[in-house]
Amino acid sequence: MKQNITLSIEKELLKKAKLMATKKETSVTKLLADQLNKIISEEDEYESSKKKALAKLRKGFHLGGTILCRREDLHER
Repeated sequence: MKQNITLSIEKELLKKAKLMATKKETSVTKLLADQLNKIISEEDEYESSKKKALAKLRKGFHLGGTILCRREDLHER
């Protein structure tokens, strides 16, 4: 479902947007909708990647090797 919105921008910016849209053989509306969609998709992808990375950090990594002694033994006074 599509919905119209009202957008207030400077006249010079609108003029440049119209020129850009013409060069890309599209409309200003389509140009803005595509950019907004791209921004939202990138944000969603970032949040998803962030959650995966934080989950891996919470789980930790096994880097091999074995524990030869306890920490308390190393730091006895």
